[in-house]
Amino acid sequence: MPAKFSDSEIDRMIKERKPLPDNYRDRVQLREKRGHKERELDVTGENGTQYRIIIRQSNFNPLDFSIILAVNAADSNQIFRLRRYNGKHGEHTNPIEGNTFYDFHIHNATERYQESGAREDTFAEVTERYGDFNGALRCMFEDCGFKIPKDSQTSLFGEFDI
Repeated sequence: MPAKFSDSEIDRMIKERKPLPDNYRDRVQLREKRGHKERELDVTGENGTQYRIIIRQSNFNPLDFSIILAVNAADSNQIFRLRRYNGKHGEHTNPIEGNTFYDFHIHNATERYQESGAREDTFAEVTERYGDFNGALRCMFEDCGFKIPKDSQTSLFGEFDI
């Protein structure tokens, strides 16, 4: 059964501090799959909530990527996507608003889209905060309460190569 969360619950989960393990850089190194590279990393928030980072990038187009923050909902066997940082991989349309765009964009889970029967993270907004995969990962870490291990802080905001 799919989980459902209110906007305030979604906001609380996004803001919850999520300490990354000391070896997080090794654990997000992308591995080859069919036509793309992928990796997942489970992280426990300071309040005990179980999160999953899911990252994917096309082998053919470096601007075709998705970096997802999901929560492992306690009463569900499915993950709930809180945020999704996407590259340029095709048009996106917000069905309720009716606007369409082709650009870097950030998906946000919303109560309104859940109630409409759409996927929880259907709503998205264009962003100019990143222009590549590494920039999108940095944005997710900044936006979603991740705590970077001290010895990694410099490299994250300097040269951060996955």
